[in-house]
Amino acid sequence: MQSLDFPESFVWGAGTSAYQIEGAWDEDGKGESIWDRFSHSPGTIEDSSTGDVACDHYHRWREDIALMKRLGLKAYRFSISWPRIIPAGRGKPNQAGLDFYSRLVDGLLDAGVEPFVTLYHWDLPVALQDEGGWVVRSTTEAFVEYADVVSRCLGDRVKNWTTHNEPWTVVFLGHQLGIHPPGVQDLSTALKVGHHLLLSHGWAVPALRRNSPGAEVGIVTTVVPVYDTRNKEHKRRAGVALDGSLNRWYLDPLYGRGYPADMVTDHIANGGLPREGPTFVESGDYDAIAAPIDFLGVNYYCPAVLRDSGAGPPEGTASHLQNLERTDIGWDIYPDGLYDVLCRVHFEYRPGKIHVTENGAAYSDGPGNDGHVGDERRIKYLRQHLGAVHRAIEAGVPVAGYFAWTLMDNFEWTKGYSQRFGLVWVDFETQERIPKDSALWYKQVIEGNGITEGGV
Repeated sequence: MQSLDFPESFVWGAGTSAYQIEGAWDEDGKGESIWDRFSHSPGTIEDSSTGDVACDHYHRWREDIALMKRLGLKAYRFSISWPRIIPAGRGKPNQAGLDFYSRLVDGLLDAGVEPFVTLYHWDLPVALQDEGGWVVRSTTEAFVEYADVVSRCLGDRVKNWTTHNEPWTVVFLGHQLGIHPPGVQDLSTALKVGHHLLLSHGWAVPALRRNSPGAEVGIVTTVVPVYDTRNKEHKRRAGVALDGSLNRWYLDPLYGRGYPADMVTDHIANGGLPREGPTFVESGDYDAIAAPIDFLGVNYYCPAVLRDSGAGPPEGTASHLQNLERTDIGWDIYPDGLYDVLCRVHFEYRPGKIHVTENGAAYSDGPGNDGHVGDERRIKYLRQHLGAVHRAIEAGVPVAGYFAWTLMDNFEWTKGYSQRFGLVWVDFETQERIPKDSALWYKQVIEGNGITEGGV
């Protein structure tokens, strides 16, 4: 068995987001978020659940930090709830909300766990949504105000900041397909939302640097490798467009290239943009969006594989992309995709540092009669993907950290509580937490700063 050692400075962590774990949805002055309103609306969540209680982390954070320490985590990536900090989206901050996150950060540091803060993980204050949400430019200004408030409170202790998590999800699922809040189905609206998200990131970077001297600042994007197995050229064009929609539309402007010309042409053709192009771009926007950042966060779960319909694979199709295993949520398992993504981002955009900010799998394994949670499939998934990260590092990619998704089973957005991504099993009735075998395996990985192929 070969030992795969990681750099001494490598950051081993796990991640969560506020709405998925905190609960306490209307306590201590917190305002309503778009996810609160959405989950309370009939027919939006598959199991008709809400995040009202979730993992009750708002009350059990001390227990959860003790769990992180027990598992040996070196870092914890979590998000701040905007409506818990500024209930109306702008204006007077809620001191109780600031105090909660201040206590959380202090508790993490006392436990030797480095906090990685994400400012926006999709829970926009309803008050701002009622004014137009991310469609209107004023929400971009409100985000900068929020970033300033949070970083002035925590900037003396938090040294790793992320502005947004996965702008694509907000754009595509929330404003094009409409299956996430606010439930809009309009491409032209979605493109404007994406621009305002990126602009708010760029405008917030200087505030974070000002209030948190010496801190590292970045943004987290979904990067999906697109593999088009079809062998007709006119069909392959769809693969280029899908990559443009998923990846290049966000990465290009972040790295000073503006929106990709081929995608602008496509969006004009499909009615997403007027003939003049992206008229929502104002003078100075591109420079603001491309504000220098210290790291890029990359979330990876599965590839996008385009296949011809019909029986059997088409002629010339790579066999390794056929009949892939899937997780319980139905996502293809392809560890090489993570290697491809990391190399592509490094060689094409040259970020100074990359963190794998989310990577994980949904499996339903629960406690047996003895209370033990064996989840060998998750261990296999994590081992294979960490192997891909190691290969990328050997290829010269500056991967500096890995954050398993997720620390504990939680509210999985429109899937409710039906999908379990956690290293820790949660009984949502009693709030009991049980580390799964994958958590104990991950602890060994952290202690050894590496993996053994075929073993730890």
